[in-house]
Amino acid sequence: MSQTLRGRIAVVTGGSRGVGKGAALGLGEAGATVYVTGRTAQQGSIASTGTITETAEAITRLGGRGIAVRCDHGDDADVEALFRRVKEEEGRLDVLVNNVFATYSGVRPAGAPFWELPLAMWDELHRVGLRSHYVASVFAAPIMIAQRHGLIANISSVGAARYTFNVPYGVGKAAVDRLTADMAHELRPHGVAVVSLWPGLVKTERVMAQPDRLPPELIARLTDAESPQFTGRAVAALAADPKIIEKTGNVYVVAELAEAYGFTDVDGRRPPLSPGIAALRASRERST
Repeated sequence: MSQTLRGRIAVVTGGSRGVGKGAALGLGEAGATVYVTGRTAQQGSIASTGTITETAEAITRLGGRGIAVRCDHGDDADVEALFRRVKEEEGRLDVLVNNVFATYSGVRPAGAPFWELPLAMWDELHRVGLRSHYVASVFAAPIMIAQRHGLIANISSVGAARYTFNVPYGVGKAAVDRLTADMAHELRPHGVAVVSLWPGLVKTERVMAQPDRLPPELIARLTDAESPQFTGRAVAALAADPKIIEKTGNVYVVAELAEAYGFTDVDGRRPPLSPGIAALRASRERST
């Protein structure tokens, strides 16, 4: 990958694993300095794989500069301190990727309708995964406005437009896309772009560790699934686009951005549209 983002400064929230890690690596291989946030700084601190330290080290190996910052995105003071640090150390901020997401920590009945789900699930999913995107953007926006440019990329999903998993999840993703549209309206006069990204089926650590938990139709498509870094390459392509402001306020499918910008996944392939996105597109085409 060419170092198109050499000298650019980025923040990726929730970058210890999954799509967040992929976004950070995609920016890193393009030469950016990437501040990677999350709560998992060292293995064993949270019962899951991947740490922000490992992600930062991988960014540096790819040719960028990775900086791990432990940050609880449920704590506004932590988030404010993060962006204050970026401003003090770098004097600028070119890209913010709002990716951090929290799954419900309690017990939930599998496949249960919304009236049988714990009320706390609504609050947990939206506090980190929706509110956290808003808070990070609040602190990032003044830095970008002062320099008259910047990109905020909100990681969303097809769940914003069709039923996926459960009601709280879908409402949260739809709200992320609305957040994108409304922030774009207010930031466009300042030269700052805001977009939503829909990855397809992604081979995250969680998916690959328990593929049998996927629906059968998705298990059959795993060979065509995207790597997390595919989304990162989409963010990097958008950040390098001198006409990015023309895309502000819109939702973009990662696989379609690959076609438009000419990038591939890490294995050299260009993954097809995921089944959910392809089905949504087909239904919309039939209705027009």
